[in-house]
Amino acid sequence: MEALLNDFSVGLFFMQAIILVILILLMRKFAWKPILDALQTREDGIQNALDSAENAKLEMQNLQADNEKLLKEARAERESMLKEARELKNKMIEDAKTEAQAQANNMIAQAQAAIESEKKSAMAELKNHVAGLSLDIAEKVVRQELSNKDKQLELVESMLNDAKLN
Repeated sequence: MEALLNDFSVGLFFMQAIILVILILLMRKFAWKPILDALQTREDGIQNALDSAENAKLEMQNLQADNEKLLKEARAERESMLKEARELKNKMIEDAKTEAQAQANNMIAQAQAAIESEKKSAMAELKNHVAGLSLDIAEKVVRQELSNKDKQLELVESMLNDAKLN
């Protein structure tokens, strides 16, 4: 350090100080301002990018909220459609059951009417058959009764007595 103090020159010191001040002034005028402008431009660009990112983030959140809303609406609409489809299915099943029951009741009524008709027809046929058999039996009995003269007279008298009673 002593060697430096011994070699110290006041004139050289001032000359170097003046050169330094001139250099600083030149730097400030020609280099410092463009550097600061470049830094400011870069800082502005970064700030704009950050603002754009923030806006994009907000827009993304809005889009996500809109998507959630759309999803909820779509789910609600789907549930509504499914509920409507279930109700329509149940109504169709009930209508089909009612129609089937009505057809079954109609078929039962027709079957009962057909059975009743067949029964009446069978009864009429049976009555006709019994009447025919009765006539055949009566004819045979009357022939047998009328083949004998005494029996004929007895039958006529019996019928006359019956006619008088009534």
